[in-house]
Amino acid sequence: MQKFFSNKKLIILMIIIIVTFGLLAVSVNVRNKKETPPFVQQVGNDVVSVVGGVFAYPVNAVKNTSSEFSDLYNTYQENRRLKSKIGDLAQNQAKLKVVQDENKKLKQELKLNSTLTDYDTTNASVLSRSPSSWQNYLTINRGSTSGLKKNMPVMSGKGLIGRIIEVDKVSSKVELVSTDNEINDKFAAEILGDKDTNVTGVVSRYDDSTGDIVMENVNSVKGIKKGQKVITSGLGGRTPRGLYIGKVHGLKKDNYGMTNSVYITPAAELRNFTVVTVIKSTVSGEK
Repeated sequence: MQKFFSNKKLIILMIIIIVTFGLLAVSVNVRNKKETPPFVQQVGNDVVSVVGGVFAYPVNAVKNTSSEFSDLYNTYQENRRLKSKIGDLAQNQAKLKVVQDENKKLKQELKLNSTLTDYDTTNASVLSRSPSSWQNYLTINRGSTSGLKKNMPVMSGKGLIGRIIEVDKVSSKVELVSTDNEINDKFAAEILGDKDTNVTGVVSRYDDSTGDIVMENVNSVKGIKKGQKVITSGLGGRTPRGLYIGKVHGLKKDNYGMTNSVYITPAAELRNFTVVTVIKSTVSGEK
């Protein structure tokens, strides 16, 4: 008996499908015939829509469920990656603490008071910047009472912007690396390379036409590539090592074709900033 009812349901389903496709065929064949009563076409369209909806519902449900499962899985994977990064950050912080402690102990063993990479910082605001010397100088609201001294380097954002040339009680004058003053104090710099192949030179001028800082007197141009980072080398004695200057933009020979100059895209925005950081070197004799 159960087999009979099962076969009966199958027969009814087949009849519905056959009728549906039949009505669909009739609807297609007669839709352009004006003499055909529109009622037949309407019934056919309605039946097709209802049956199509019945079959489409489970398909759409499966599709939506699959999409939600995919979103949930992606969220789970992203959560795992974020947790991994948090773990790496904690590990790096712990490692940095160990390295700092070891460095301090080694300096004590060697009886070194300071190294080229040691420095403190003081934040300051820009007080004034004359339009007539916009690319040359600016004045900040920190002076000798804040421990500032002449020749201390100044940074803004991510990069070096200049050096203090005058110090008053509560203000200081900063000469920018973008100055057109040909006798300005220069910065000893180095281009970071692979496997201790750093290139050293002197950041000596600013090219206003390109907006690049120019590094000259380089000891070698071999292996210099666009995008390499440039930092202060600390060899000048006034500036600590490791202050970020910018990235290599390209190489250019002088007018005589003899020496190479390295053009550097500055890391700092030299045209517009309101807050700066003064680097107070702790190298012996500079503090």
